[in-house]
Parts: sequence; structure tokens; C-alpha cells
Amino acid sequence: MVRIAPSMLSCDFSRMGEEAKRMETAGADYLHLDVMDGMFVPNISFGIPVIAALRPTTDLPFDVHLMVVEPERYIERFIDAGADWVTVHVEACADVPVALDTIRLRGKRAGLSLNPHTPLERILPYLNKCDYILVMTVEPGYGGQALIPSVLDKIKELREVIRERGLSLEIEVDGGVNLQNAATVIEAGADILVAGSAVFNADDAKATIDALRHHA
Repeated sequence: MVRIAPSMLSCDFSRMGEEAKRMETAGADYLHLDVMDGMFVPNISFGIPVIAALRPTTDLPFDVHLMVVEPERYIERFIDAGADWVTVHVEACADVPVALDTIRLRGKRAGLSLNPHTPLERILPYLNKCDYILVMTVEPGYGGQALIPSVLDKIKELREVIRERGLSLEIEVDGGVNLQNAATVIEAGADILVAGSAVFNADDAKATIDALRHHA
């Protein structure tokens, strides 16, 4: 079954702990935490101390998405703060294999992400070191953007590569996912949907998560 990871970037930051618990009660599978450094992306969000403070508020796994330059510098500290999944960007890593190996040696799930206009070929040499691939369907840096439809072809192509290589990799999709396009994204090959404003701004978060999970 498709799993749902609400993006905390869309939550009420003044009540982050309560918002995390609200998502757990609503049936979320993971919490997606976007870490932005203002350099790799044109925005700054939150970092290690916030994630550490949030960790005791929920039992949900933390899916930490590092949109930062040279994420290798911070991987260990984010894991210490409570990350269960750690995603690094192929465009931002000085040494992709080292970054992925660092995550997996700590017993955590390692993910590699690519931006909408980054060719799929950039990540193909590293698939055997990943537990999942995070495909960005918007330009990273801000929530609330519309999904870029052309990226759906990239998801389909990636699904085919995974099948051909006999890998057990999962595909996570992040950016502009909502009730109107979830079925199309899942049909393209997504296993995990990151949804921000679609969930946090919904009148009924549980009903929205259920609808996303069951192909809207």
C-alpha cells in the first residue's frame, strides 16, 4: 500500500510538536522534514536542534530531507537528533557513495534525491547503495508549488530501471502532491507520497491521508 509522509514544512511552526502528533493521529506513516540551508536552495527552514526537540513528541519515523550543500558534514548529527531516513541530493554531495554509506552504516535508510531538471542518469550509478529514491516534482526550496507534470516520465523510467535491475528500491515523490494528482503519481510508480499543504491545510487531515493512500 502507498505510504504518506506529511511535510512539516507546511505545519504551524509555533505548534510543531502538536502538529507532529496530529499527523500521527491522522494516520501518517512518516514525517517528512525538509532541512534547507539557504545555499543549495533559496530558503532556510530548520535544523538539528528543532528535529531533536521534535523527536520526543511522536513515534512516527523521521524522513529527513537534507537540501544542504555537502550534507556529508551533517549526516551523523541528524541521525543523533532522531532521523530514521536520511535523504541527500545528488547535486549537492561532494561524495555520494560516502554519504550513502555513512547513513547505512548507522542502520538508517539512505535515500538519494534529484531535482526536476536533473537527468535520471546522474543517480543510476548509486542505486545499489540506496534504500529509496526521492524524486522532486517541484523546484526545491518552497512549499505550496504545483507539481511539474513532465517529471512523471522520469518516475516511470526509474520504476522500469528498478524492475530491470531486480532492485527493491522504493520511489518517494515530493512536490505538489494533492488529491487531484495523487492517482497519476502513484500510477507512474510512486510508493511514498510527500504531501504538505494538501494535508496540513485540509479540513480533515485523516480523511485526506486516507484518500491519498487509496489513490485519491
